[in-house]
Amino acid sequence: MNLQLLSSLLAVFAPLSFLTVGGGQSIVADIHRQSVNVQGWMSDAQFLDLYALSRITPGPGALLVTLVGWQVAGIWGALLTSVAIFLPSSVLVYALAHVWSRYRGKPLVRAIESGLAPVAAGLILAASCTVLRAAEGGVWAWSVAALSTIALAAWKRLSPLLVLALGGLVFWVALR
Repeated sequence: MNLQLLSSLLAVFAPLSFLTVGGGQSIVADIHRQSVNVQGWMSDAQFLDLYALSRITPGPGALLVTLVGWQVAGIWGALLTSVAIFLPSSVLVYALAHVWSRYRGKPLVRAIESGLAPVAAGLILAASCTVLRAAEGGVWAWSVAALSTIALAAWKRLSPLLVLALGGLVFWVALR
């Protein structure tokens, strides 16, 4: 058990806990930046593998943090990063819930709620761009992502599975 490595994991992920405004997906960009660029714990390819695994397994969006901890420091890393990402924000939300219910409907509370929606959307957009950049799919990946977003926004009843299949077909044709 490398205590210095565990303390680095704690120092990275405990503050990120407070940024999970839009859920676990909202901090993917910073998880990538810290894990790959700043700390050098893994490569882009390893990060993408962990990201893909976190998306296909059931559980919270912040499962990626647990997988990063596992990759970096084994079981102790996984446990520590899980606690670091869930405990601080849980305590904060618990404390704020009492205050929020007391002042529900007040203009300041409504303004804060309205202001947090674009922040969460921006964080999720940053995560999407980070994954696209790390995947090195080039103009094809960016084009498919943009067209998929436009299609899903324009046609609310469009099946995401159909969009995913069409995106896969584009890459299959492009690679041939």
